[in-house]
Amino acid sequence: MMRSLFSGVSGLQNHQTRMDVIGNNISNVNTYGFKRNRVSFQDMFYQTLRGAARPTEEVGGVNPQQVGLGMTIAAIDTLHLQGSFQTTGVGTDLAINGTGFFILNDKGTDLFTRAGTFSLDSTGTLVNSSGMQVQGWMAQEIDGTTYLDTARSVENLIIPVGAKDAARATTMVKFSSNLDKRMPEIPDNATDLQMQEGTRRIQQKIYDAFGQTHDLQVEFRRVPGVPNSWTAQVMVNPQSDTPANTSVGLGALPPAAGGPELFTVNFDNLGRLLNAVDAAGNESGEAGQVLMNVAFDVPNAEPDDDGGVVRQTFQLNLGTVGGLVNTITQFAEQSTTKIFELDGNTMGYMENFRIDNNGVIIGVFDNKTTRVLGQIALASFPNQGGLEKVGDNNFRTTTNSGLADIGISGVAGRGSMRAGVLEMSNVDMAEQFTDMIITQRGFQANSRTIQTSDQMLQEILNLR
Repeated sequence: MMRSLFSGVSGLQNHQTRMDVIGNNISNVNTYGFKRNRVSFQDMFYQTLRGAARPTEEVGGVNPQQVGLGMTIAAIDTLHLQGSFQTTGVGTDLAINGTGFFILNDKGTDLFTRAGTFSLDSTGTLVNSSGMQVQGWMAQEIDGTTYLDTARSVENLIIPVGAKDAARATTMVKFSSNLDKRMPEIPDNATDLQMQEGTRRIQQKIYDAFGQTHDLQVEFRRVPGVPNSWTAQVMVNPQSDTPANTSVGLGALPPAAGGPELFTVNFDNLGRLLNAVDAAGNESGEAGQVLMNVAFDVPNAEPDDDGGVVRQTFQLNLGTVGGLVNTITQFAEQSTTKIFELDGNTMGYMENFRIDNNGVIIGVFDNKTTRVLGQIALASFPNQGGLEKVGDNNFRTTTNSGLADIGISGVAGRGSMRAGVLEMSNVDMAEQFTDMIITQRGFQANSRTIQTSDQMLQEILNLR
């Protein structure tokens, strides 16, 4: 008679625990990044009244007789199912589409979260709502080139809003122009109108190391009597009172001061780039890109170590031999003066930043440039269900979760990031209310078991 009492008590206790879990799920229905829990039951020990017996020639087999001693909790699982997304419009709000966790530094300890409610503190450090630093990799600049080394250990991410972006000199100007084959040749005694009609002029602003702008001008004219050949003259600041001393040539060494400003561009009979020849007779190769080295004097610069004028060099990229895309061509169509790409910029201040779907942080500067600042790291686990909840929407590793596999998003099973959105709780209210009803009925039934057992004990006590 006492067994049913204790079985009922175990049912009451464990259904109460299940109700506690359901209540916690419902209370976190609007908690960003929350992952709901699920309670699983299992039966407990059994008292064997009679063991099993195998059949013999005289009698058949007998099954065991056992009385159960109640139930217990088998597991309280965390269900890492994807939550829905809510658009916030805040650039530092992040969500993970797929598996993975953001990494937070809590006083030297790594914690993991799905709640991407991030912001910047007074030092520009990317932190969550509790002040824990978001982990990733800061970009490094080596020889003027920005690198993201994601093989390094993760670190705090600092976004220097208001920081300066240094001026950079122009090193490459890429052409994508067309020279009209129908343009007339310029005779020796040409008038101003004939010179204008027979010249195709391309102009572009370029920069020196101080961020000063200069006017680059390249003029193309047909070579008289030579089909498919054009003479190009390169000038820097031609309209200035003191035009820059400009020179152009092929080869590994930059053109010397006082050198020629002219070179020749040749095309094949299909209108495609064939080669280029400088004034010294050096000819570009039969394949690959055609690069002309240009040098000019930088005004208002301190003399170099030899006391000479500072010379700046850059390259004119005429395109690929035989190419059509992003290459200078010669077709019987209207001439174009398109330069599709060049580098260099003035000094600027960072005024904003954005985060892309790979977690790369890109700074936006008021000099119309962008620069990679860093990248947010993600972590995945062999058994994410083995993580332990520690509050504040965070998890930490356990002996059964496995070690964190830290890397970039979209690799090794880690999901992609979405900026300006947050992941909502994955609690399903309909499911939770259904579980609540079932749990209530289970609790009620177990209480009735105790009540009925008590009545039976009362009947025994009433025996005379």
